[in-house]
This record gives sequence, structure tokens and C-alpha cells, in this order.
Amino acid sequence: MGKFSLSKFSQDIAIDLGTASVLVFVKDKGIVFNEPSVVAVDLENNRVEKVGRAAMDMLGRTPEHIEAIRPLKNGSISQYDVTLQMLRYFIRRACGKVWFPPRVVLCVPTGITDVEMRAVMEASREAGARRTYLIDEPRAAAIGAGLDIKSPVGSMVVNIGGGVSDIAVLSMGGVVVSDSIRIGGDTFDEAIMNYVRRRYNLLIGERTAEDVKIHIGEVYEHRNPDYMEVCGRSLTEGLPHKIVLSSKEMLEALNEPITAILDSICSVIEQTPPELVGDILQNGMVMTGGGSLLHGLDRLIQRVTGVPTYMAREPIRSIVRGAGALLPYLSMMPEGMVELPARMDLRR
Repeated sequence: MGKFSLSKFSQDIAIDLGTASVLVFVKDKGIVFNEPSVVAVDLENNRVEKVGRAAMDMLGRTPEHIEAIRPLKNGSISQYDVTLQMLRYFIRRACGKVWFPPRVVLCVPTGITDVEMRAVMEASREAGARRTYLIDEPRAAAIGAGLDIKSPVGSMVVNIGGGVSDIAVLSMGGVVVSDSIRIGGDTFDEAIMNYVRRRYNLLIGERTAEDVKIHIGEVYEHRNPDYMEVCGRSLTEGLPHKIVLSSKEMLEALNEPITAILDSICSVIEQTPPELVGDILQNGMVMTGGGSLLHGLDRLIQRVTGVPTYMAREPIRSIVRGAGALLPYLSMMPEGMVELPARMDLRR
């Protein structure tokens, strides 16, 4: 009689629980969905109305008794109860009807505190996970980008998410030097909103700022600017007003957060052992995360650091793919922050 295994009656899943979006990877299925990290809550009875994309569509457009909430801020849980309900929704949606609760791998920033780590573990258990494993985002991103971080060769990853940027040098399966700053895609949106308010006395919303970032966001000098018409509310008249923004203006608008990211990258390189710096100069650094898609950012980093810089094939999916690669090995790991198994093959 064969050995009994729960794997036939439950699911193993990996979740990139990001400030901006949630991606879920199911064993033997791959990435099953990518949804915004937004929850719409009815304030009168404290009931969750919508989660994910349906809630995102309600941002800035809800009646007084319904609030569209982003329960994660700067890579950590800011509203525990709402995060718990959101996580429970995504776990149930990913697993469907199973006999036993799933084992869950969650991705966390390198700068996470012990208190934040316990909060993530507890939220996962309360949301229905049988066992919870954590992996830092740079290692997950590197694995998802196809890097063999178990080898004695230095690899450098710059992961720019919605609320946090993680910069790390990896070798022998671990993090050698790292820095985590609370700056990401949401900070870029806020910087654009502040610029428009300061320069044009015009108030625009988060969705509009994000559209500007996606369509004409630029952080590297260029000759031919792009333009975009933007609507908002005039702060002087209180009436609707339109302006035209150019991509060249984004160089000024995004200067402060981009400078902070560049400073962090340079600081990590300065702290890296010389032997690993040589590896990085030869192999370059890889960029992951949605914030890395900001036009010209890879060229700017390469110009400032002198290190060849390239984008992962699917930068937004790199983290959850890397976490998903751990799923076949969960039976040989204890709960908590994971160490890469000796038999795990990262070569592709």
C-alpha cells in the first residue's frame, strides 16, 4: 500500500502579496490570476463588497458608505482585518474546493521586521493556509528571472514594486548585501500628482497619475517628447480643467524618488565584496517588478552605475514565478523564512 499524501487532496500555492497587485501561482497550473490589491468595504456594516479588479474600478468613484481600500502600504500590512479578508478571498479562489487547506508561500521585502513577519504569518494562517513559508522578494525575483543564485557567482537584482524597492546582491543561495526602501510605483504616482498640483494648480487622482506614468513616464533624456492630455480640478477656480503634459516634464516630476532608488543601488554596490562586484560587472544586474517598466530607468541606472542593466523577461511575474518554483520542495522545509533546498535545480 502506497504512502498517503495530502498533495492529492489539497493545493500548494505561491502568492506575491504586493502593495499594488496580488499574483497567485498554483502548483502544476502556473499563474492563475493577477489582481489589484484593492478591497471595497461597506463602512455601515463593515462588509467586504468587492475584491481585486472590481474594487479597483471603484477607486475614487464610491458613495460615502463604501470605501475602496489598499490594505497594504509600503510592502507591509497597514489594515490587518481587510488584508485578511482579501487573502482569504484569493486563497479560496485559487484553490477551489479542496479537502485540506493549502500550503502557501508568501513573498516579503528584505527589510521586513519581525513584527511584520509575524503579522504576515498570522494573516496567512487565519486566511486558511495549512502551513506558511516566506521568501524574500529579491531571491524570488532572481529565481523567477532565471538566475542560478545557488552558484558561487554574484548576481544583482533590483526589484521595484508598488510600495517597496528591494536591491540585493545574491550568491550561494542567500542575500549577501541588500537594501529595502519604501519607494515604488505608488511613489511615482504621488510624485506626478504633486508636480501637477505645484506646477499647474490642478488636482488629479491616483488613476490619472498612473495613466500618465504608464503612457508618458520618462526618466532618461530624450529628444522627441510624448504628450498627454490630463483632466483634473482647478485649485484656483474649483472647476474642471484640462492641461497637456509632456514626457520631458516627467524628468522633473520623478526626480526625487528616482534619485532615492539610484542612491540605494549605489550604496549596495559600495558594500558588495570586490569579488562579487567583478561578477556583477561581467553579468550585469536584472530589473524586476512593475516599477522597473518606467521608460528609460534601465538606461539611467546603467549610465549612473556603469553596470550593464537589463529587464527580466516578465518583470511583473518574476517574483511569483520564483516563489512558485519552491512549491515542489515544501515537504523538506520548515515553516517560516525558507532556505533553498540542496537538491533544488535552478538551471534553465
